[in-house]
Amino acid sequence: MTATIAIVGRPNVGKSTLFNRLVGRKLALVDDRPGVTRDRREGEATLGDLRFTVIDTAGLEEDDAHALAGRMRAQTETAIAQADVVLFMIDARLGLTPMDQGFADLVRRSGKPVILLANKAEGNKGRDGVFEAFSLGLGDPVPFSAEHGEGTSDLYEALAPYFPSEDADDEEAFDAFDEAPEDAADTDEDEDGIGPDRPLRVTIIGRPNAGKSTLVNRMLGEERLLTGPEAGITRDTISVNWSWREKPVKLFDTAGMRKRARIDEKLEKLAVADSIRAIRFAEVVVVLLDATIPFEKQDLTLVDLTEREGRAVVIGLNKWDLVADRQGLLAELKEKAGYMLAQVRGVEIVPLSGLAGDGIDRLMQAVFRAYAVWNRRVSTARINRWLEGVLSAHPPPAVAGRRIKIRYMTQAKARPPTFALFGNQLEHLPVSYIRYLTNNLRDAFDLPGTPVRLHRRGGQNPYDKSKG
Repeated sequence: MTATIAIVGRPNVGKSTLFNRLVGRKLALVDDRPGVTRDRREGEATLGDLRFTVIDTAGLEEDDAHALAGRMRAQTETAIAQADVVLFMIDARLGLTPMDQGFADLVRRSGKPVILLANKAEGNKGRDGVFEAFSLGLGDPVPFSAEHGEGTSDLYEALAPYFPSEDADDEEAFDAFDEAPEDAADTDEDEDGIGPDRPLRVTIIGRPNAGKSTLVNRMLGEERLLTGPEAGITRDTISVNWSWREKPVKLFDTAGMRKRARIDEKLEKLAVADSIRAIRFAEVVVVLLDATIPFEKQDLTLVDLTEREGRAVVIGLNKWDLVADRQGLLAELKEKAGYMLAQVRGVEIVPLSGLAGDGIDRLMQAVFRAYAVWNRRVSTARINRWLEGVLSAHPPPAVAGRRIKIRYMTQAKARPPTFALFGNQLEHLPVSYIRYLTNNLRDAFDLPGTPVRLHRRGGQNPYDKSKG
């Protein structure tokens, strides 16, 4: 079983920088100001031949349990409880603080093995801080620089005793696993294309305070993510593994995204960029709306962003338990979606309550349906029978006295459904006619709520073998 290592310490000692170095990617947001990390974030880390799960945590602070800092501390304490080894990090340049002393007692009381990591140890001032760290009573401090990677071999030696070496049989088993073909897992996939090693990636986005983290916590059945009445609590995009009806799902909780004009802080810009990356990494995006103030301009912008990135879309109407006339509002919103969200016409709208846990099953059914549509393929023969009918009903217009000639269409790819249109003078096709073809494609081949791409290709039909 993989070891779990939690990185803890007071704010701004370099925990997220070390996390990023260990996982080999810039997953965690890093900034000079303290308190950037709030939720705990997990990643698969490598150090030499050691493989383990590493947890980045919020900076430890003293505060009331119900305050934001107190709730952040509770998240860190949960990470310590889950860990096999605790990396307790201090800032060697700054030296020990009373806060370090107090939290050293906390990790000592946990009963978990503790490795004392003196970060920012480069230079004379850093070395002085390393010697000072002996007074914490947590053993010999490991001098380290998370920013520059200095001291990596010392950290490896400190961690290695907690990773028992495998016997020869185990090593042969691992070698055999490593040599297995990459597509070996495909045989275990079910009819949706999702297998035990291939979770469906679902990103949840929305305006600040739409209830994204509350919804994810309810799905997981635990307080995994930090929540509260304050808007903008989530900063990092946090990924968590989940299972719905025995189907593996990887959920991505993201920072709330405000209008670009209102984003003036560097940290919020980094958080929004992280959310956009999560959209690009997803297969299905749930745009979560506050049902008490739905379809704000920013909601429409987020749907449009998701469509431009080519992801499948589902709209979740959160806080549905606060709505009085539910039937009337749902009918009204579905009607509005028909003309306000024409680019994803037919998108599913699911009422739910993340706080009460209502509607989660309906939401996930819609997510898997959206994923199936996003993957849909249509045979070339069916497409061209359809094309003949729509061209007869509404021929393309003439340009400079010459009628635009559409000869052929095929599906180039799925994810999202993308079609190639062949003919002459197609560059002159009006946007309105492209929209006519796209809408008819949706209706004819049952492609609701997913981006549909239609590319124009000039010249001879490459699929016509009679012209060889």
